[in-house]
Amino acid sequence: MNPVLMIFIDGVGIGKKDYQHNPFFKYGFKSFEQIFGEIPSLENKKLNKNGCCLFPIDANLGVDGLPQSGTGQVSIFCGMNAPKFVGKHFGPFPYSTTIPIIESSNIFKDYIETHKKAFFANAYPQVFFDYLNSGKTRLNVTALSAKSSGLKLNDVNDVIDGRALTAEITNERWNKNLNYRLDVISPESAAERLINIALKNDFTLYEFFLTDHLGHGRIQDEFNQIYYNLDIFLFTLLNKIRNSDLSLIICSDHGNFEDFSVKTHTNNPH
Repeated sequence: MNPVLMIFIDGVGIGKKDYQHNPFFKYGFKSFEQIFGEIPSLENKKLNKNGCCLFPIDANLGVDGLPQSGTGQVSIFCGMNAPKFVGKHFGPFPYSTTIPIIESSNIFKDYIETHKKAFFANAYPQVFFDYLNSGKTRLNVTALSAKSSGLKLNDVNDVIDGRALTAEITNERWNKNLNYRLDVISPESAAERLINIALKNDFTLYEFFLTDHLGHGRIQDEFNQIYYNLDIFLFTLLNKIRNSDLSLIICSDHGNFEDFSVKTHTNNPH
């Protein structure tokens, strides 16, 4: 079986063909346009071209309300209908009754228990480790899944040595907001680094969450750079993956970013 690289992108659904409120149509997105020949929409949710397949998933999973990250991510990484189990959508952190499930059975642990190598490619800044060292334990689903599976959580030294990526791809925001002095890397270089990391493991996960922040109306002054970096990062991955032994999965937990007419999550498929 080929190694698997999963890219989890928070808060991106398939929206209307709306050139005013859907940024994929308003600004274009090379990863869709040049790989699939078009941008997915509610009018055309399934795309299959150049060996890549895009298809919709119902984010509601049979439960009324707006999908949320906590239950949505448990559904992805633990293979269960978390909103149905909890009785509602919940987030951004996991619901209390799902925490034992995350700790006992998640995608990292499932790989490890079959004697395969799993890796969480995100790095965390020192402020995150200070949070853990203070005795606080509330983590999002991905970090809790990795930690409870015994995986090392990467730090700044792993970024410097090329063993991990910051959550915003290029290191720019760590320098700007956290006073690091990291070399800024291009999204193309970040994609190549992630491929090299993934080829050393049976399963590798990388998480990108800034799309959900943008969808909620935050950090709008950084929109252009974040959007461009994500597009070129994914475009590079999709192109280079064809010449590797990797299988690539890109997924999300709910809609949000695809509809800037609201600052909440959406019921769109993702």
